[in-house]
Amino acid sequence: MDILRFITAGSVDDGKSTLIGRLLYDSKSIMIDHLEALEKQTKNREDGEIDLALLTDGLRAEREQGITIDVAYKYFSTPKRKFIIADAPGHIQYTRNMVTGASNSELIIILVDARLGVIEQTRRHSIIASLLNIPHVVVAVNKMDLVGYSQDVYNNILIDYEILAKQLGIKDITYIPISALNGDNIVDPSQLLPWYKGDTLLHFLENVSIENDIDLINGRFPVQYVIRPQTEELHDYRGYAGKVISGIYKIGDAITVLPSGVKSKISLIELGGKEVQEAFAPQSVILHLEDDVDVSRGDVLVKDDNLPQVEQQLEVLLCWMDSKPLLPGNKYLFQINSTRVRAIVKSIDYKLDVNTLEKDYSPVNAGLNDIIRATIKTAQPIPYDSYQKLRVNGGAILIDETSNVTVGACMIQ
Repeated sequence: MDILRFITAGSVDDGKSTLIGRLLYDSKSIMIDHLEALEKQTKNREDGEIDLALLTDGLRAEREQGITIDVAYKYFSTPKRKFIIADAPGHIQYTRNMVTGASNSELIIILVDARLGVIEQTRRHSIIASLLNIPHVVVAVNKMDLVGYSQDVYNNILIDYEILAKQLGIKDITYIPISALNGDNIVDPSQLLPWYKGDTLLHFLENVSIENDIDLINGRFPVQYVIRPQTEELHDYRGYAGKVISGIYKIGDAITVLPSGVKSKISLIELGGKEVQEAFAPQSVILHLEDDVDVSRGDVLVKDDNLPQVEQQLEVLLCWMDSKPLLPGNKYLFQINSTRVRAIVKSIDYKLDVNTLEKDYSPVNAGLNDIIRATIKTAQPIPYDSYQKLRVNGGAILIDETSNVTVGACMIQ
């Protein structure tokens, strides 16, 4: 059974937490004891209704303010698929939280309040979705019950969002009218929306195709661990453990070890303790090479016929996640997959306004939640692909050397 990772985003009070609570509640994914605790805690118990938002708003500060501050992860499954949900904050000051939650997501649900339509927050969340290259976008027009389930209101929102999507280059969009509070079109089709002929939200999530999102063309295998038991029975054993992040590897394939450029061929592939003829993304395997070459953690095994770029100077789109500002000349650890090297931020080229996409070409520094374009120089060459071409080999982080805290999320251009 495959896993769909998706994120919900929207303005404050658009109903993100209620939507996730409704999905969990209507799909029978809540434990009985958890349900009983919710019934005791709910604010709406006078009328017998459960406040479903409490399922995700776990922090006390969130409950008191009625907003989402942190990224809350929830897990549920149906007979067709498993799901990991990231409920991201809507406030602009929590942009870093949304970037974190969206970086591993294959789909984003952008909630639009039917009464308000496409607003600045909708635009900002859509911009972040396009920057992070999330493959699938669902625009859930929520609170249809508060506009009398009007088809005209729904259609006008679709027209407005299509203009925005065209500007941002978002292509795979699905529109669904819902009421998270009442459960309309979440799990079961709503009788109050007879004019809507599409899928319910859960049916769409169960059936959206994510197989094509996995790149099987560009072979990339970052080495996580070199296995050398050096026992009597395994005296000559030398295997390279890691995850095939993209592509297909077969016995006999000619490969290049990057960044060194040493060449060899695959002699053996192990998967789950058994020898197999091929391995493909996203399997975790052990590769063996014909030659006794120098390979260590952080090296990348790539197929000879499809090489990534290898550079020391990188242009990145960077979301700054630290309270201390980023200044040109600052030094950090740069990590992409299992490769970690020292690096320096040479320059900040511009700061991006996430509401308008306007560029400020004279920033002095980057503050918390800012998105910037920067030039980074690493201590040694880095094998990479552009984030737009291959997300799994184009995303990286900056780490503070003293505190070991992740301070920046990078999308290599």
